Amino acid sequence: MQQDIRIAVDIGGTFTDIEILDASSGAIHQIKTPSTPADPSIGLLTGIRQASERFGFPMQAVQYLLHGTTIATNAVLERKLPLGAIVTTAGFEDVMQIGRHGRTDVYAITLAQPEPLVARRFCFGVTERVNAEGKITVPLDEDGVRRIATELARAEVKSVAVCLLHAYANPAHERRIGALLTELLPNVAITLASDISPEIREYERMSTTALNAMLVPIVQRYTDRLAGRLRDEIPEAQVYLVQSNGGVSGLAKAGREPARLLLSGPSGGAAAARRLSVELSEPNLVAVDMGGTSFDVSVVHDGQISMVNEGEVDGLPVRLPMIEMRTIGAGGGSIAWVDDGNRLRIGPHSAGADPGPACYGKGGTRLTVTDANLLLGRLDGASFMGGAMPLDREAARKAAQEIAARLDLSIDQVAAGVIDVANSALATATRLSLFEKGMDPEDFALLSFGGAGGVHACEVAEELGINRVIFPAHASTLSAWGILWSDIAHDLSATQIGLFAELAPSLSDKAKRLIAEAQALLAEDGVAPEAQRFEWAVDLRYAGQAFDLRVPLDGADFSAIGVAKATAAFHDLHRQRFSYDEPQVAVEIVALRLKAVGGLAKPVPARGGLHQTEASTRSRPVHGRHGAVATPVWNRDAISSSQPLAGPAIVEEPYTSVYLPAGWTILTHASGALVADRSASH
Repeated sequence: MQQDIRIAVDIGGTFTDIEILDASSGAIHQIKTPSTPADPSIGLLTGIRQASERFGFPMQAVQYLLHGTTIATNAVLERKLPLGAIVTTAGFEDVMQIGRHGRTDVYAITLAQPEPLVARRFCFGVTERVNAEGKITVPLDEDGVRRIATELARAEVKSVAVCLLHAYANPAHERRIGALLTELLPNVAITLASDISPEIREYERMSTTALNAMLVPIVQRYTDRLAGRLRDEIPEAQVYLVQSNGGVSGLAKAGREPARLLLSGPSGGAAAARRLSVELSEPNLVAVDMGGTSFDVSVVHDGQISMVNEGEVDGLPVRLPMIEMRTIGAGGGSIAWVDDGNRLRIGPHSAGADPGPACYGKGGTRLTVTDANLLLGRLDGASFMGGAMPLDREAARKAAQEIAARLDLSIDQVAAGVIDVANSALATATRLSLFEKGMDPEDFALLSFGGAGGVHACEVAEELGINRVIFPAHASTLSAWGILWSDIAHDLSATQIGLFAELAPSLSDKAKRLIAEAQALLAEDGVAPEAQRFEWAVDLRYAGQAFDLRVPLDGADFSAIGVAKATAAFHDLHRQRFSYDEPQVAVEIVALRLKAVGGLAKPVPARGGLHQTEASTRSRPVHGRHGAVATPVWNRDAISSSQPLAGPAIVEEPYTSVYLPAGWTILTHASGALVADRSASH
């Protein structure tokens, strides 16, 4: 039988995680390799070659490559973006500079606004006007567009965002401007707001369009380079990039709409959490992914991942559907430092992959969370990365000395303090992710994954009041595992503002238009009609509100029954989020949304047999709540499915470790996950 190899890759700031599925046998393998920030595709191909040699498959057997990337996110965070410009309706050239005046920190004396992506001198107004109903009231001045094009060419602008005031209602003027600029500026990336984000709210729409336009040259350059290398190495593979909505898209669409990749990697972990929710019969999971650079929190409630219509990257709004997620700069590589008030702080700066934590022995001299875990005995320097990357304990100790001297503490006290501060930050981010949805941590199990998460999870759960922690199989590479099961997904929307009950009959025409657009996109991806699936939602709000909530709409049902069902769901969601609802107030619709899914074949993975507990023959001193304690060290596959193992204990596997404090027990679940329960209060 010819091998059918499917590979999922999650490129992080420190490591590149790879999951390999042999669809012909159902075998799943994992591998990690250091990331190569200068060119992420190098680390990707290095890992695939290593996997080919280790697991015995030819490169030509790779049929699918599903690829999560942080290239778009990093370009925005580091502001390594090409020179961009904005063309908008005359009189609205200052939208990016004005922004929104919401205060995220109500106690701050001054308001720190993010630097606008586009300088004011590159924001151009063109005479035209379309009203909110889509009627043209002022014709487009095409000569004005040509004059702007001349100025853009003289300034050597590389990307242009076209964002007219009411183009979501009628994109005719935007499309004409796009055609003129494409003709006059053939080597410049042009993005139309009506293509990427055809919705109300001019600042958010303009920010999203500008981000997309400025990312196009970066992402297209990467996808072209990646496609060229893959053509030589794995010529048979179909390549997809992971989007912020948890689905994947082909390279062509990813190149046109790179803003949809801004949460590419972390969304794989959320998708994995939703899949595991079913396998584990745990409808409520708070999923925490702790890697080398960041800590990502997503929530599965009643078996579903929450989606939002707008996210934020480095303070900049992105008006695109994405998995709801909270990210903080707290990973294994996060650097410990002391502020002016002599307080120990962690992150958000990270040692990254190069030089990495001090214990990596690559020239790093700053103390990190990983160094602290090594000093406390929670990591074994000899077995790190399966023994392929031994850790230098003495280098970690030297890194801790500067902070120890400044705070007049011992090395062990500093290391313990680093872990306490890190755990507090992790617990705060997790708590906020639940509280803002009106949810109680005690109603959830904690799903811990990422290479650095296992040694923190139980203590973070204690701080949250959570009594159950799950460590899934392939925990260190779970985001890549989630990507492995992804489907193609495209999000489309149409703005429609008015009373929901009154406008519902007219929504059928908009639904038909969205379906036609979705089918064209899925056809571009080669998805057969029988593999296509359509999921509908509406954005609703109480009349007079300035914000809206996304509510599922079964089967685009615009009948009186369908409207009543969606309206009742809106009241319930509003009450959950904000502790009240107002059934007597009229409900408005803001937008109709369609998620078009192209199902990719899902081979059945083979399950490994469960092992019975064996006596541990290893132990080492591990610092817990009461100092160093001789602690047994177990291999993961030796944990019983019937006889609970009591903490304190260390459970090791090739790419991660679990620290089980006293008062916890752990068992192996039938799925291969480890399940830890808090059996006593400490």
